[in-house]
Amino acid sequence: MIEQLPVLLVVLPIVGGSIPLVASLVSDRAGWPVATLTLVGQAGLAGLLAWTVSASGTVSYAVGGFAAPYGIELVVDGLSGAVALLVAVVSLGVLAYARQAGPHSNAFYGLYLLLVAGLTGMTVTGDVFNLYVFLEITGLAAYGLVASGRDASAAVAALKYLIIGTVGASLYLLGVGYLLAATGTLNMADLASKLGEMAAYDSTLVLTAFGLMIGGLTVKVALFPLHTWQPDAYANAPDTVSAFISALVSTVSAYALARLLFSVFTVEFLAAVPVARWALVGLACVSIIAGSALAVSQDSVQRMLAYSSVSQFGLVIAGFAIATPLAVVGATVHLLGHAVMKGGLFAATGVIERKTGATTVNGYAGMGSRVPLSAFSFAVLSLAMVGVPPAVGFVGKWYIVLGAVNAENWPVVAVLLASTLLTLAYFARLVERLYFAEATIHSEETPAEAPVTDGSGQAVSFGMIAVVVVAAALAVALTAAVPAFEQVLRDTLLPILNQ
Repeated sequence: MIEQLPVLLVVLPIVGGSIPLVASLVSDRAGWPVATLTLVGQAGLAGLLAWTVSASGTVSYAVGGFAAPYGIELVVDGLSGAVALLVAVVSLGVLAYARQAGPHSNAFYGLYLLLVAGLTGMTVTGDVFNLYVFLEITGLAAYGLVASGRDASAAVAALKYLIIGTVGASLYLLGVGYLLAATGTLNMADLASKLGEMAAYDSTLVLTAFGLMIGGLTVKVALFPLHTWQPDAYANAPDTVSAFISALVSTVSAYALARLLFSVFTVEFLAAVPVARWALVGLACVSIIAGSALAVSQDSVQRMLAYSSVSQFGLVIAGFAIATPLAVVGATVHLLGHAVMKGGLFAATGVIERKTGATTVNGYAGMGSRVPLSAFSFAVLSLAMVGVPPAVGFVGKWYIVLGAVNAENWPVVAVLLASTLLTLAYFARLVERLYFAEATIHSEETPAEAPVTDGSGQAVSFGMIAVVVVAAALAVALTAAVPAFEQVLRDTLLPILNQ
């Protein structure tokens, strides 16, 4: 039974996603309960699989009974198990937010579950072509979810996302073709073995494959200057969709990039081709600074958060590219923590907008007393993103900086420290507005943050507020789990670093 868990994680949301579409013949409100039951099961399976992997080691499944390297293999180790659990838990949490926030159509929940299936498939696959298949499933579902907003701007943002995302996926697929031509295999473990045996890291085919595959994934991760789809998609999608995709889509894409670096090309490739490592580190550092600078200049809170993601994922990719044990642990911790923190921040902006109408930095002035729970949670999540201890954001950044110091990569250390100051600049400005500025938006105050409807006609439920508060609590509480998670990583991913 345990061996079937990886495939069940992928099949369950696919089957669950088809049910709301069929149920539309009978009821147009069957989507949410079906999605909830599906994701409760998904979270249970992911939790069982993560516990099994941490206790017993890697779990693999040969799809259709065809053994690797000729068949498609699903592989779950400590890292992929943690990411699969993250996808399941965050998806379930955002679903609680969606109960009131909507959209409420069955088609929306069908796409929602399809996106969960695509993200999970990207996480557990052990085949580079199968990764492309799930990358496309993820993209198609995400485009549809972004377009589910009522405004025309949502459709325009989805179209932009589709065009740029298709370019990224096409680059990745072209790279897969070059890698297949060079090695004759698509299985990740077999690719690493054959590349090592060939010792042809400077081969034109291999170098081209690396550039195309990594370049395609950096589009999905939204590193600068390949990020242009992200701000519009995050800012114009419905609140639920913004929280969902900001937490998981780029996160899983960054995980996939790390999986390619360490499980396919390996650190031997990075050592043999230093220009590849430095190109990736350079791109990450540019993204860190540019994303932070663009975030500082924004007036829209959601666009500010979107540009913040450009910077934060640059930080994560820099940690992976440095490729020392401390840097990889830090990048992984920050990757998982960022999903919780950024998803919570977007959920909080949705609650604040619904209750006060505030969407801009100036509009947040004085809102701390109007929405006390959401504002406090927003402040906690903001400080966690900056890296204020004891939040998980501090631990991730600290490990990455230590990894860069150990590697004597001083330019990266300088960039990381500068990025922390820039992050403080735009998040501290928001916190200051919430609590220490005179309100610029005036309306009747409510006695408590309970289910209400404000003047905009949009309701706020207890579940929406609970999601924001839980995200803030996790941003601090997850720090306690880092030592155990570090040990799991050292038992699974880090041995291939040869440190």
